[in-house]
Amino acid sequence: MEMNLVSFLLLFSFLYIIFRKWRRSQKQNLPPGPWRLPLIGSLHHLISGHNPHRIFRDLARKYGPVMYLELGEVPTVIISSPSTSKQVLKTHDLAFASRPQFTSTDIVMYNNKDIAFAEYSDYWKQMRKIYIMELPSAKMVKSFSSIRKDERSSVLSSIDYVGGSCEVNMMEKIVRFTSSVTCRLVFGKLCRDPAGIKGNGAYGGEDLVDVFLRIKESDQLQFPITNNHIKAVILDMFTAGTETSSTTIIWALSELMKHPNVLAKAQSEVRQAFQEKIDFDEEDLDNLPYLKLHAPSKVHRECREETIVDGYTIPAKATVLVNTWAMGRDLEVWDDPESFIPERFENSPIDYLGNNYEFLPFGAGKRICPGMQFGLANVKQPLARLLYHFNWGLPCGTNTPKDLDMSEKSGLSAAKEKDLYLIAKTNQSLDIML
Repeated sequence: MEMNLVSFLLLFSFLYIIFRKWRRSQKQNLPPGPWRLPLIGSLHHLISGHNPHRIFRDLARKYGPVMYLELGEVPTVIISSPSTSKQVLKTHDLAFASRPQFTSTDIVMYNNKDIAFAEYSDYWKQMRKIYIMELPSAKMVKSFSSIRKDERSSVLSSIDYVGGSCEVNMMEKIVRFTSSVTCRLVFGKLCRDPAGIKGNGAYGGEDLVDVFLRIKESDQLQFPITNNHIKAVILDMFTAGTETSSTTIIWALSELMKHPNVLAKAQSEVRQAFQEKIDFDEEDLDNLPYLKLHAPSKVHRECREETIVDGYTIPAKATVLVNTWAMGRDLEVWDDPESFIPERFENSPIDYLGNNYEFLPFGAGKRICPGMQFGLANVKQPLARLLYHFNWGLPCGTNTPKDLDMSEKSGLSAAKEKDLYLIAKTNQSLDIML
């Protein structure tokens, strides 16, 4: 009898929870979404083995471009089309300008005192303003061109030294480049250069730490900054300056190796443009329209107040994810979206500046990536140089381009799951400087 009573109470509680959730969703006019379970919400839909951005894309094709999930007890809205992303990132930008606060980032980012993961506040606006004014402007990025040239030449020389005799781990080489550039931008010297022999002082100007230590002593700050605030911003720089840039270059090389005809066209463009030059600088790359970026994923946003998007209610405190990966493969926007066709960008008005919502590699609105210029410089120069200097071959065991592994990992930038190994043979017919 007692067992029957316990079973009845458990069943009643279960049904009551489901009923409450259903009534709440009907009352709020929440976006449609897959069925949910008590406690775990929609998490059971994410255990298929695929990466989340792919699962979200597949679910959105069934439930629509504004989709509601509950990841555990966290209300989550997935945005999957250019028109709805424009409502989130432009029309209601202020309502979605904050970040959800996670325990993990709270620990790593010194109570979320960085720029990328901090919630929208006057403190965040102050730190972002300092960052934008002092560091990633086009003028400041250009002032660090000598650093990029040093590190780029070092990596190219290390590839050239192998001389096509064995495979080169391109992930290792590219991460070395991006991390070294970031180290010198942040600290004025390489992390492996404690004596500061290759420091930024040789080029004049301040590094990032110098800038923030100087500003820290200012009496004009609305919110005083501490060493922990500075360390949090430095972590942002290493995450954005190293992982996303290296991931973009590796995916670009992988796609080019997968499509030899595209590789040949890209190399021809680079070599014809600079065949009469001993060296070429970053401004010259503006004349290479064929080189475009491989868009990474975006960081979550948080709805600051109840907001209507596409006729649906987005609850306050809901986590909102704009699935830029899915939008880049939207059948209603792109012809043959699953194919690698760089020609689609030739003579196209679509750019990466956050004005075209079908292509948002740097995001848009108040949370657009503040290091856009820095990221572009870290990608375009090394990629153009790699295409110019070397003839590329597939690694041993990969017989045809179709056999190249293109699997990806979960994460903010959807990095390649396996390191990219290639055979690089120096083009001896070129006399341009490494």
